[in-house]
Amino acid sequence: MKKYNAFAFILLSSFFFSCDNGKKNEENLFSLDTTDLKEVYQPNESLGLGIKNVENKPVDSIVFYINNKIVGRVKGSEKFAFALKEQKLGYQNIKALVYSEGKSNEITGRIEVVSDVQPKLLKYKILNTYPHDIKAYTQGLEFYRDTLIESTGNGAGNGTGLRGISSLRKTDYKTGKVYKIVELPQNVFAEGTTVLNNKVYQLTYQNNEAYVYNADTFAKEKTFPYFKQMEGWGLSNDGKNLLMSDGTEKIWFVNPADFKEVDYINVYTAGSKIKAVNEMEWIDGKIYANIYTKDAIAIIDPKNGAVEAIVNLSDLKSKVTAHPDLDVLNGIAYNPKTKTIFVTGKNWDKMFEIKIEN
Repeated sequence: MKKYNAFAFILLSSFFFSCDNGKKNEENLFSLDTTDLKEVYQPNESLGLGIKNVENKPVDSIVFYINNKIVGRVKGSEKFAFALKEQKLGYQNIKALVYSEGKSNEITGRIEVVSDVQPKLLKYKILNTYPHDIKAYTQGLEFYRDTLIESTGNGAGNGTGLRGISSLRKTDYKTGKVYKIVELPQNVFAEGTTVLNNKVYQLTYQNNEAYVYNADTFAKEKTFPYFKQMEGWGLSNDGKNLLMSDGTEKIWFVNPADFKEVDYINVYTAGSKIKAVNEMEWIDGKIYANIYTKDAIAIIDPKNGAVEAIVNLSDLKSKVTAHPDLDVLNGIAYNPKTKTIFVTGKNWDKMFEIKIEN
């Protein structure tokens, strides 16, 4: 089986720099000084913000904004230094309001902040192999007490073209036996799932809504609309908030009481953002995430989105039964009792209990 370079799946540079003069009209005589600005920065650097004033107009003051938050004010045309260490990784929208001759002039630009962390490559050891439903198109996986909670989608088979039925199920992880299942309507493609405060939360792919169930009975209790139009992918929680991915580089922190946005991070490695963040698990204060179509786990710092380590699991697919509908690695469940991780994939007939080694 072809081996993947452990870092290949994250080396997807997408740098972009822009600077414009805001409203480009005769009255706007100022622009950002890009002499010392770069396309890409790391968190340990600072921005040197200033303006160009080609006609040498008198300037009373300048107010600088990053992502629509005021970060500094200067008198006249002084330069302003802004440290990036507290900023989220990702694009930083720069705005300056230049006050001159009783008028304000808005000018804008954008830079990108990437991670300065070089991810470690971690090894793993297979401890046990268990049976897994070969028809389960796994979208979410999580332990609740000694039971495995699994969310499956109704993906069409790769080879057979047969569409399954989305479900939420309880499984005996040792035998693979499904002893409780709730099937969803055909028009619902179920995605990630997590358990918080004895409630099971389940995402939908394109229905723009999440479902809440009683963790013991699987009785459906609520339906929440998403806080904006978006796709639902992976779901986890940090003990307080839900963590939701949407197929981009973003991980959203969501209030479980009303499904409103609390915060977000952008997932980056050294030099590039990581899109298609999928199934996730919160383990010892870190986010463990599948990256869609990549047979690896990224370990992410939830404070800033930096990928700290990578576990290359490409060997596992060669250990499951090959069949026309076999799909990608997807599914991470942490068992706090054994302190081990359980992983599987879409339409895999096996689930692996592994231990990650430094």
